[in-house]
Amino acid sequence: MGELVEIVDSLENKVSKLLHKMELLHKANTKLKEELDLAKEENKAQQDAVNEWEEKYNSLKMANTMLGSNTNKTEAKLKINTLIRELDVCIAKLAD
Repeated sequence: MGELVEIVDSLENKVSKLLHKMELLHKANTKLKEELDLAKEENKAQQDAVNEWEEKYNSLKMANTMLGSNTNKTEAKLKINTLIRELDVCIAKLAD
């Protein structure tokens, strides 16, 4: 009978340890999820900043080309042609 009590006590001890480990893992999981959410927010903010800077860069590059820079004349001509085509489409739609 004493051996059965020892087995039950051992089992209770192991279950208690497992429950404690489960609680610790749950807390760690929650903390990791919060860190992941924060990292996602930071990543989105940085991506937005990168997009903004790329847009500014492209605008400056186009402005330099328009001012007579020889480096991107072909690109500027293509962009101007695209803008003209877009305007033509808009005018055609307004005329209908």
